[in-house]
Amino acid sequence: MVQELEMQARHVVSLQFEAKTEGGHTLTLDTHEHNVGATPMEMLLASLAGCSGISVISILQKKQQNVTLYEVCVRGKQAETHPQVFTEITVEHILSGHNISPIAVERAIELAETRYCTVSVMLSKVVQLKHSYRIIEA
Repeated sequence: MVQELEMQARHVVSLQFEAKTEGGHTLTLDTHEHNVGATPMEMLLASLAGCSGISVISILQKKQQNVTLYEVCVRGKQAETHPQVFTEITVEHILSGHNISPIAVERAIELAETRYCTVSVMLSKVVQLKHSYRIIEA
């Protein structure tokens, strides 16, 4: 069965839009000029961070890794000319906890980027994605 997702974006004022998900969540989209909400390109990076993070932490929890703090930092390099697409995206996973296995983290990231994080899988077809991680012993 094919799954469909639907979103709506309603013009508010100037270049600002309010987007609403099927689940009823709303978010504001704007430009850097007005800075009322996130830009669409920032939301793309946020989607990657959230999707990758959800996949990785889920796998690490199943592997019974004692993660007490987890942060995903995403940086995207954009082309200088329009349409200013991302040319490279770096995803850094920063984990803190007790006796976290680097092998478990590497495998979780690999599974997330190649199988479970749909945003990562989709983006990897059009832009170079780089993943790295740091483990900080708590």
